[in-house]
Amino acid sequence: MHAFDVLGDGVRRRILELLATGEQTSGAISAVIQEEFGISQPAVSMHLRVLRDNGFATVRAEGARRLYAVDTGPLREVDLWLERFRGFWSQHLDALATELARGKRERRATHDEEDR
Repeated sequence: MHAFDVLGDGVRRRILELLATGEQTSGAISAVIQEEFGISQPAVSMHLRVLRDNGFATVRAEGARRLYAVDTGPLREVDLWLERFRGFWSQHLDALATELARGKRERRATHDEEDR
């Protein structure tokens, strides 16, 4: 399965968001996903398996619990692929940063004049 096929699913993206905060038990992940998406625990397990089988997540056993974590390898590959497109939004973000800085300077100057 291609990385974008894996990431194309909203449930799997949400699971990765949860895992980005740190290692999570399968039970904790299932509870959030079931609440947010209204899907069954077996369906959550299927999504975890897709993430694991495609290298996006790792799992380790701790007693009876299964702890999942993000595996960054495939995400680095996605990041490299996206690199060629960053120029499309980088210029706009640079321009936005310039306008924000200009606005701050103008507000400061106005505020300083009012204090005099």
